[in-house]
Amino acid sequence: MTTESTSVPSSPGPWPTAGQGQGQSFGLASLAPPRGAPGRVDVPRHRRPRARTRSGAAPLVVADALAVVAAASVLSAAHHDLRLVLPVLALVLVLDGHAGLHRPAAHVRALDELPALASRAGVAWCLAAAGVAAYSPHLAIGPLRLCAAYAVHVLLVCAVRALVIGRRRRVAKAHPRSALVVGGTGDARRFAAAAVQHPEYGVRPVGIVGVPEQGGARTSGEAGLPVLTTTEEIHRAVIQNTVCDAVFLDDDPGLVTLFQQYGCTTWRVGGRHQDGPMGEHMWGYAWHRIVPLDERRGLTAKRALDIALAAPALVLALPVLLLCALAVRLSDGPGVLFRQERVGQYGRHFTLLKFRTLRPSDDTESATRWNVAGDRRMSAAGSFLRKTSLDELPQLWNVLRGDMSLVGPRPERPYFVAQFSKVHAGYAARHRMPVGLTGLAQVHGLRGDTSIEDRCRFDNHYIDHWSLWQDVCILLRTAAELVRPTGS
Repeated sequence: MTTESTSVPSSPGPWPTAGQGQGQSFGLASLAPPRGAPGRVDVPRHRRPRARTRSGAAPLVVADALAVVAAASVLSAAHHDLRLVLPVLALVLVLDGHAGLHRPAAHVRALDELPALASRAGVAWCLAAAGVAAYSPHLAIGPLRLCAAYAVHVLLVCAVRALVIGRRRRVAKAHPRSALVVGGTGDARRFAAAAVQHPEYGVRPVGIVGVPEQGGARTSGEAGLPVLTTTEEIHRAVIQNTVCDAVFLDDDPGLVTLFQQYGCTTWRVGGRHQDGPMGEHMWGYAWHRIVPLDERRGLTAKRALDIALAAPALVLALPVLLLCALAVRLSDGPGVLFRQERVGQYGRHFTLLKFRTLRPSDDTESATRWNVAGDRRMSAAGSFLRKTSLDELPQLWNVLRGDMSLVGPRPERPYFVAQFSKVHAGYAARHRMPVGLTGLAQVHGLRGDTSIEDRCRFDNHYIDHWSLWQDVCILLRTAAELVRPTGS
């Protein structure tokens, strides 16, 4: 698909309102209209989700500690010292924490977690016993004493966790959290009815986010829940009802990001073959938490990788930068650097830097012209810089500033983000991740005047399956592509 087939209007238009152009897909683009545009919705920046009261980790960490101390007391006095207790406790806390056992599902039961707790406790005690036997053979723990200590540990930790989880269920029933249900009004109405009839799950629906059924009113079901269809309505509902949870029956990455920015905990209902204990459900509806991108392991390492590579690259590329700047100055006159507004993570605007390869006739052309490849006004120097991608080198400074990452969806101008978000479902969801110098779409040849739909699909696949190693692979593939440049 080329630019002509994307149905981009000839003049800039307003950013799409939620629910327009994409059916039930609201799209993140509606959150960040151009500066000064009417109806702009301000969303809290980098606001972390409010912690769920019933999922605090401290009581369950204490339960692990009590279980280890009680189990150690079963052993002889020679073994009941810090040299044994501390290693076992450290292992148990690391293993249970890594498995998410300190933040269990909203309505899980202690028996559901017994296999996971027992297996990790067994690993911890066996490693500790092996360590004692290796370094102090005269203090070796006999098999009977080891089994007794293990049994005490498992029984006590399950008993304490049962008390903690039972109290959380009572608190959740007495103080349910306001929630919005996202999906088709029929399915959403049934889920909301189940949540109302079973308050022990701690979910109190206050509205449905979706598109009203044909001929239907903007209220749904016997409870008269309002149906919200625009970001403005969602904005008001979240504030007025102190919404803490958003429950998704349909996939909508852009809307997930919106609620996460509001500080809501996001949940996905439905689907099969989900990992987790059997107790992780809401009255038979399988659900799991949608973890925000900024909570994923390794994103801090992603930023560290950006700095570690961009800083020395900028220094090493300094002679090349000076030569490029000199070539642009001699061929095209003053104004070596080209500054252009682009849309970054969460729809925020930033100024992208490039070497000037063509001087546009006015600001409108700069903001709305899709591709300048083959333009006769482009000098030989500008054409060379574009074909070799050397015009992108100043963006290393954008990476160091934190406007961009080395790897991520390529940033686009606000005008085209607005238009493409109307045409391509999921385009706005690309802004869940920091934009990048290169990305998965680019290493598959999707640069310049290529299919926007394909780029969108690759970008969202990259975000959904992100890992630090994949970033390294994409950077290596990009370096290989520089050997056979094609331009952009």
